[in-house]
Amino acid sequence: MAAITAAMVKELREVTGAGMMDCKKALAATEGDMDKAVEFLREKGLATAQKKAGRIAAEGIVYTVVSDDDKKAVVVEVNAETDFVAKNEKFRSYVADVAAQALDTTAADMDAFMAEPWAKDTSVTVKEALAAQISVIGENMNIRRFEQMEEANGFVASYIHAGGKIGVLVDVETDVVNDAVKEMARNVAMQAAALKPLYTSEAEVDAEYLEKEREILTAAAKNEKPDANDKIISGMVAGRIKKELKEICLLDQVYVKAEDGKQSVASYVAEVAKANNAKIAIKKFIRFETGEGLEKKNEDFAAEVAKQMGQ
Repeated sequence: MAAITAAMVKELREVTGAGMMDCKKALAATEGDMDKAVEFLREKGLATAQKKAGRIAAEGIVYTVVSDDDKKAVVVEVNAETDFVAKNEKFRSYVADVAAQALDTTAADMDAFMAEPWAKDTSVTVKEALAAQISVIGENMNIRRFEQMEEANGFVASYIHAGGKIGVLVDVETDVVNDAVKEMARNVAMQAAALKPLYTSEAEVDAEYLEKEREILTAAAKNEKPDANDKIISGMVAGRIKKELKEICLLDQVYVKAEDGKQSVASYVAEVAKANNAKIAIKKFIRFETGEGLEKKNEDFAAEVAKQMGQ
C-alpha cells in the first residue's frame, strides 16, 4: 500500500473541504489515488465539490490577441519558473510575440508550431527562438499551449484577468455589433473567468461525464437514504444533476451581475439581444488558467520544458 503522507492529506482537504481523518481514511481506502479519494468522499457525502487543488505548478502568463476586425483571436499560455520573471517586461513582450505568431499559424499542434519559422527572425524556428530567450532571461520557459477561435458571423471577445493568470475568448454569433453587444460579450467572458464553467451549454456536456456523475451521486444518495426505493433515489439524483449542470454550464449559471441574483447568463444574453433588436448566440468559450492541468497530469515543470526542448 502506498504511504499516506501529511501533504497528501492536506491536499485532499483543500480539494474537498472534508475533515482530516476522513481524508486520511479515503486515501488509505484508495491506496493514495487522489482522484479516487475525491470520489470516495463524495460517495460518502463528505465532500460537496469536485474541485482540483488550487495550487499552480508553474508561473507564467496567459495572453490573448484579437484581429483588427474582431473575427479571429488566439489565447496562449507561456510559463516561466518564477513569478518575478512572469512579471518582467522582457518576458511579457516575448509572450506578446508568441501570441501574434499563434494568431496566424496554421500549425495543428505544439510540435508543428515549435518547428515553424519564428516570425521575428525566420532564420530560426520558434523552438530555437525560445531557447535563445531562455538564455537571455536565465530561467526555464515553456510555450505550453495555444488555441485559436474564429467567428465569421459576429465577433470574438476576449478578457484577461489578474494580469494574465486567466484568459478567456468568447465566440459571439450576432447580426448586430455595437457597444452594448460588445459589453455583453465582455461580461460573459468575465463570468467564464470567475466561475470556471466546464461547458457552454447542456448540449455540450459529455455523456461519459454525466454517467460517472450519476454513479457517484447514486452512491451518495443511497448512503444518505439507505431505505429509499429506486424511484426516490432516481429523483434525488436527477435533481442533483440538474443543479450541477447549472453550475458547470456557462449559459445556465446565475449571471454574477444579476440584480436579483437569479437571472441566468442565457437570460442576460437574451435581454441584451431584445434591447438591441439582435439575434445573438454564445457558441463557444475558451478559458486558459496559468498552470492548470500540470498537477493532474503529474508532470513537473522542468520535465515538461525538457520534453519540449528535445532534451
